[in-house]
Amino acid sequence: MSTTTVSKPKAPSGGALVTLTRRQKAAVVLRLLLEDGLAPDLTGLSAHQQATLAQEMGQLKPITRDELQSVVGEFLGELEELGLSFPKGLGDALEKLSGHISDEVAQNLRQEAGLNGQTSIWDLLSEMEPEAIVPLIDGESAEICAVILSKIKVGKAADVLGLLPGARARRITFAISQTSGISPVLVDQIGESLRVRIENTPVSAFTKDPVARLGDILNSTAAATRDDLLSSLDETDEGFANQVRKAIFTFAHITERVSARDIPAITREVDGDVLVRALAAGSETYPDVVSFILENMSKRMADQLRDSMSEMGAVPERDGEIAMTDVVMAIRKLESDGEITLIAQEE
Repeated sequence: MSTTTVSKPKAPSGGALVTLTRRQKAAVVLRLLLEDGLAPDLTGLSAHQQATLAQEMGQLKPITRDELQSVVGEFLGELEELGLSFPKGLGDALEKLSGHISDEVAQNLRQEAGLNGQTSIWDLLSEMEPEAIVPLIDGESAEICAVILSKIKVGKAADVLGLLPGARARRITFAISQTSGISPVLVDQIGESLRVRIENTPVSAFTKDPVARLGDILNSTAAATRDDLLSSLDETDEGFANQVRKAIFTFAHITERVSARDIPAITREVDGDVLVRALAAGSETYPDVVSFILENMSKRMADQLRDSMSEMGAVPERDGEIAMTDVVMAIRKLESDGEITLIAQEE
């Protein structure tokens, strides 16, 4: 298809084009951009606006070159008159200020202004911790849960499934295969229902629940201290202690929670000296983990690491703990970035 290059023209002597509506003119400009290989992002428009634009483009009849020049001239003229655009209302302003003002202030402003549709509920859910999503879908049917998990990020949906009891997770998984006939209207209704529940939940000072927060702390705690604290916690709240144990991921859990195919990605993420120190320290306390790591990389690299471990010799306990924690943090980072997926713990 030929490409038309248009410089800013002067309107024909007859003045600006009056036979086309503003919507039709927008469709003409969009058609010209697409012809020139440009792809304007229209997702910021409402569904109604997108549909109207498509309909106008589909109904347009051929226009003359003079008419095209007039439309483009008018469009470029309006662009030149525009100095600086500001957010379209409070909702757009809050979206642009995201990350620069507190979540509590933003939520209060949204509630006071009645802004319920400014941010996609699915984007909102995708940014939430999996542990916060589980209570939201608790009690919902498998079909409703299937719709919700189908609309959020794949990695987040997988994390949520991993937190559910096996039987319920299997029912939801099957229900996902039955969602092809669900109407957009029903999906929107489900989303709005979730939005109301989220907005009516008081803002917490913490983004994670107590189990996850304590698990993160103990992940970075020396093994002896961690074991002592968990034993003490058993005496005061055994149920909570067991939940914390499930939330903990340490160097010792690598063989249980990490897939063999992800080992190369993990070793690339960790600094070479840190990896050698961690493996040297782990060869004494967690030899099965060290063997698992070395056996799931190239033979050449494994041999180089063994030679470096031998040259390093004994590693001070504190230095070894820090190095193994660094490996764990690298695994957690890869998981949060969606590069790897940890194997869910059995109930």
